[in-house]
Amino acid sequence: MSQSLEELTHALMFAAKKAGADAVDAMAVKGTALSIDVRNGVLEQAERSEGIDIGLRVFTNGRQACVSSSNTSEQTIEAMCERAIAMAREAPEDPYAGLADPDQLADMRSAEGLELCDPTPEPDPAMLQEDAMRAEEAALGKTGISQVQSASAGYSAREIHIATSNGFSGGYQRTDRAVSCVAIGGTGAQMERDYDGDSRIFQADLRDAADIGATAAERALARMGARKPPTGSYPVLFDERISTTIVGHLLAAINGASIARGSSWLRDALGAQIMPEHLSIIEDPHRVRVPGSRYFDAEGLPTQKRAIVQNGILTGWTLDLANGRKLDMPSTANAARGTSAPPSPSSWNIAITQGSKSRDELARDMGTGLLVTSMIGSTINATTGDYSRGAAGFWIENGEITHPVNECTIAGNLRDMLMHMTPANDARSYLSRVVPSLLIEGMTLAGN
Repeated sequence: MSQSLEELTHALMFAAKKAGADAVDAMAVKGTALSIDVRNGVLEQAERSEGIDIGLRVFTNGRQACVSSSNTSEQTIEAMCERAIAMAREAPEDPYAGLADPDQLADMRSAEGLELCDPTPEPDPAMLQEDAMRAEEAALGKTGISQVQSASAGYSAREIHIATSNGFSGGYQRTDRAVSCVAIGGTGAQMERDYDGDSRIFQADLRDAADIGATAAERALARMGARKPPTGSYPVLFDERISTTIVGHLLAAINGASIARGSSWLRDALGAQIMPEHLSIIEDPHRVRVPGSRYFDAEGLPTQKRAIVQNGILTGWTLDLANGRKLDMPSTANAARGTSAPPSPSSWNIAITQGSKSRDELARDMGTGLLVTSMIGSTINATTGDYSRGAAGFWIENGEITHPVNECTIAGNLRDMLMHMTPANDARSYLSRVVPSLLIEGMTLAGN
């Protein structure tokens, strides 16, 4: 490729304006991904992909259309623009679609200072294979582990550039490095499995592969001999590994697209108390070395730190420009997009207030109940907030873990769950979603 991503986006804009567009935004993404899987000490699969994707959104006479391609030739760009204009002319009018006003645009147009890209060289396949093999070897080294379902290592790098005809042009680079392992203990009908993994922006921050494999094995072995828990109403302690799903349901419910459709279980809760008053949820898109960080969103608006929930009170929705206009509210600079679709609201880095007690201390306080370490399936009613999920973990009796459990269902209503939530202090601060283990009182368990 002879052109930079910035040059590509500007070429797209110029061609679209020449073809008759009233306004344009363009996006270009260059990516590299490498993944290695091993099994039984030998390479099982190796994949590498490289490519450039370009996307174009045009506006004409109150209508919009999006097109994308992985071909960056001049002929393809001209054809894309002509097709986009033709599509827009056939699209229905959308009074809410459109670019930002120029005075709304971000001044910061890179990711300087956020440390989203590791400057060290891309790891070679042999290095990734060694990490995956070390994870597998460590897992198999634990007595009782019968096999390793998967041991993987991967690397990816992306460069993104966005340009709009109202005067914005900005981009940034991102890298990711990951190792994971899934171990299986026992044989036949008595097999149990569990996992561990780590993903970081910087290679130097990544946990040791052998530690990941050993932890996966220890977790699998701890689940051996699992049985169903009793049916009834009990407190449930969501382990830190999965507690983020609870906050994820809240974030989905305050997404501006759901609110504008009237299909959210929190659609009438703006300004109302939805969590205990000592808890808050803060969104901060400017944290260093965190995947969800950025200085501008997909529409060129400046991101900023904000309280989503302040002292238990829901303070606002998550909005892009279009959904903000539908709700007669300003965008919260939360627009995200790919090359083939228009922007939509998305949350950046969030953190919930942490408690003063460890997970084990919360377990002792809960007396008798369920510690959930994994979940499967999901029945979440987006309109009512009714919640039901399959779960596995450990039974707690008199504050102590007594045995592993599986094949049970936990159920409740998300409104009630949020109001009866107590956080631990064990959240991992380097994650995009900093959520500790969460104790929720009065949930319904279906087991024996």
